[in-house]
Amino acid sequence: MTNTHIEIEEMKAEDWEFVRSIYMEGIHTGNATFDIKPPSFEEWDHGHITDCRLVARYNGQVVGWAALSQTAHKEAYRGVAEVSIYVSITSAGQGIGSLLLERLIRSSEEAGFWTLQALIFPENTNSIKLHTRYGFEIVGTRKRVGKLHGVWRDVVFLERRSEVVGVD
Repeated sequence: MTNTHIEIEEMKAEDWEFVRSIYMEGIHTGNATFDIKPPSFEEWDHGHITDCRLVARYNGQVVGWAALSQTAHKEAYRGVAEVSIYVSITSAGQGIGSLLLERLIRSSEEAGFWTLQALIFPENTNSIKLHTRYGFEIVGTRKRVGKLHGVWRDVVFLERRSEVVGVD
């Protein structure tokens, strides 16, 4: 598989089972999310911004996804969102994460977002490298911010400020 054969498209409701399956893979790694089971589509749909939901397809099959969720619901934070990006284990290392993140950044700016945030377990070094490659800066580490399977976990807090939105 080469990333020249990957198509990045808007996520459709019928993609949910593939998105859910890839999310489950992330859950099982223990280094992708505090969730221990995937949400229902209704829960996921309610928690993610409609304009910025993408899937990566290879030969018509979803092999990765990216989406934004609102970080706060105050008017002053309307241009700030949190990034979620997941690639199927069988497709890792093929540049899919880069394609998704690059397109998500562009889509977020078109939708008026000026700051993107990511909260990543420190053990997920590939995700941290991906984000920093696309202009995310490490703001700091939130120590023992939550428990996963009874173990306190840290998360690295990263942030990317747009150079085209919110520059006034």
